[in-house]
Amino acid sequence: MNFQEVAANLTPEVYQRLKEAVELGKWPNGDALSRDQKALCLEALMTYEASNGVPEKERIGYIERPDGTHANPFADREDGNGDTQPIRMIGDGDTLQ
Repeated sequence: MNFQEVAANLTPEVYQRLKEAVELGKWPNGDALSRDQKALCLEALMTYEASNGVPEKERIGYIERPDGTHANPFADREDGNGDTQPIRMIGDGDTLQ
């Protein structure tokens, strides 16, 4: 089995534990997740969600705007001049702004 197959076939309990670990930044035993562990957990969670029909509003990274629409973090945005620019994440270390 490869990573994609394993991630898609996680049990709901394992999915919830991984999700909680990413949210808190630590494992249930209190050990902090490393940057690589966070990235791997996020990839597994997103794969699970896509493969198991998790509703869009319940997926990791879902953002609902005040007007009721949702933000697509992968879509281009207009810069006011009719040109599109990619969304850029700004951060230092483990903290994104």
